[in-house]
Amino acid sequence: MTQSVVEYRRALHRIPELDDQLTETAGYVRSRLERFGLTPFSPIPGSVCAFVDAGRPETAAFRADMDALPVEEATGLPYASVHPGRMHACGHDGHTAMALALAEYAAAHRPELPRNVLFLFQPAEETTGGAGRLCETGILEERRVSRVFGLHLWPGLERGGIFSRPGPLMARSSEVTVTVSGKSVHLSRAAEGRDALTAGAEFLRRAYALAEECMPPEEPRVLRFGKMVSGTVRNTVSGKTVLEGSLRTYREEVHILLRQGLEALGRAIETETGCAVQVHLSEGYPAVWNDEGLYAALRAALGPDAPRTLERPALAAEDFSFYQKRVPGVFFFLGLGDTPELHAPEFCFDDEAVLPRGVEFLKKLLLM
Repeated sequence: MTQSVVEYRRALHRIPELDDQLTETAGYVRSRLERFGLTPFSPIPGSVCAFVDAGRPETAAFRADMDALPVEEATGLPYASVHPGRMHACGHDGHTAMALALAEYAAAHRPELPRNVLFLFQPAEETTGGAGRLCETGILEERRVSRVFGLHLWPGLERGGIFSRPGPLMARSSEVTVTVSGKSVHLSRAAEGRDALTAGAEFLRRAYALAEECMPPEEPRVLRFGKMVSGTVRNTVSGKTVLEGSLRTYREEVHILLRQGLEALGRAIETETGCAVQVHLSEGYPAVWNDEGLYAALRAALGPDAPRTLERPALAAEDFSFYQKRVPGVFFFLGLGDTPELHAPEFCFDDEAVLPRGVEFLKKLLLM
């Protein structure tokens, strides 16, 4: 099993693909599943699923994400990406390899399985939320899924350790785009214009103050803008400013309150400056919220092999949350130790030390 999961990961690492355009990746996964005696199928473009029928009344699902990132790899690994400008910089190759190793085990041990097993190899976790589209096909209901599990490789946590927590684990996320439209004139006639740059800067200042002041310090949230584009040349009043950022919370009511606050702020800036202000928040991903009952049950069943409990949730987002909206689910972090950060061109990890531990933990969940 150790050799297989490492082999799968390195083969996948060489062929990173984006979004739901996963021809090589899906082909590799499909070929391995067929080799295990399973019959893969694709409910949505870019997906590969497999069902292990153990003759049980209910099913446990295991999810892996297959897409990569538009990142130029800088690891120098002998199995580095062969596709320029694309890289498995978020560990999805490891997630997929572990799910393949688990499928290999499940297919060979059907009589021992307490439940049927559904494997969900999905596209577009990094982009448009392939999990949501997969759920919309009704596959979880059709296959009588009663629980769903997934995990993510995580730098900074003890190498090979499994970590999680009941309730909130990862954030509710939305992309925030603010478009300020003013009137551009030459600086010599500045009073005749409507300065979209000044209006945008004032929106930014007040938005940060809103996020800090409207909630108690112990309520986790983050609102940050990473991009601001305004104007065309130095000697004219800017006619347009665009701010791009992200809002992360855990509780839906906090997300709604901050969204309403940003919209109200936009209206106030409009009134004060004469610029038109459009505030748009994407639907984004729900919070990854681990089912408390299922979490307690697995801790009791696994005993000393149960995951270590994290004190605080992470402010990163994950579309695994869409599965949890349908059925009870628990998501885990698999520690990588001291490695480069996720999404970095240098991201790499000791797959021989980490991935077999992940597979062994998934097997315990499979047999629980």
